[in-house]
Amino acid sequence: MTEERMAQLERKIGYTFQDKALLKQALTHSSYANEQKINKNGDYERLEFLGDAVLELISSDFLFREYTQLPEGQLTKKRSSMVCEPALAFCAKEIELEKYILLGKGEEATGGRTRDSIISDVMEATIGAIYLDSGIEEAKKFIHRFILSDLDHKVLFYDAKTILQEIVQRDNRGALRYELVKEEGPEHAKIFTVEALVGDVKVGSGTGHSKKAAEQQAAYEALLHRKEAGEYTVQQ
Repeated sequence: MTEERMAQLERKIGYTFQDKALLKQALTHSSYANEQKINKNGDYERLEFLGDAVLELISSDFLFREYTQLPEGQLTKKRSSMVCEPALAFCAKEIELEKYILLGKGEEATGGRTRDSIISDVMEATIGAIYLDSGIEEAKKFIHRFILSDLDHKVLFYDAKTILQEIVQRDNRGALRYELVKEEGPEHAKIFTVEALVGDVKVGSGTGHSKKAAEQQAAYEALLHRKEAGEYTVQQ
C-alpha cells in the first residue's frame, strides 16, 4: 500500500491518520499477511473486534436518542439491521473501500474483493483503527457520516425483503416469491439475477454475488417502484 493510495483513502473518509500503520492494518486481510509473512497480529481481525464494539456503542446511543418512543426489542432490531454484514458492506461501497483491501493472491482470485463478509469486516476494522488513533469522537464522526447518515434510504435497502413481505401480506395481492432467472460468470465470482414476483406479476429484479444479495436488490427495486408511484407505506 503506497503512501499515495493511503492518502487517497484518507481524503475519501475525511480523516488523516497519525499512525499510518493502523490504517494499513485495518486494510490487511489474513491471506495477505500470511503471504507477506507479517506477524499474526498484522491483519485486521483484532481491529475488527474493537471496531464492532465501538460501532455497537455509537449506533445504540444514536438510536436511543433518536427513537425515544421505541421499546428495547424494536431498538435492538433496528440496530441489527443497521450494522449487519450486508448493511456495512453497502456503506463501505459508497467510499469504494473494497478497492483498498490488501488481499492474498488466492483470496483475490476467488472473488474476495467483492465478498460482503470481507468488506464489512474491513469497515469495522477501520472504525477500530480510527478509535485507537484519535479516540471515540473521531470514530463517532466517521460512523455518523458513513453509516448513520441518510438512514431512511439505507433502512429501506437493509430491510427491503422484510418490508416488502409485510406490504404484500397487508395488501393481500398474492404470495411473494423470488425466482432465479440467470446465473453467469466463473464459479468463484458468479453473478445471480433474481426476480421478485407477487403472484405471477414481476415487481422487481436484482443482481448480486449471491442469491440472497440478488433477492435483497430485487425487493429494494420493488419498494422504489412503489415509492415513486406513491404506494409505499408500511407500519413501523
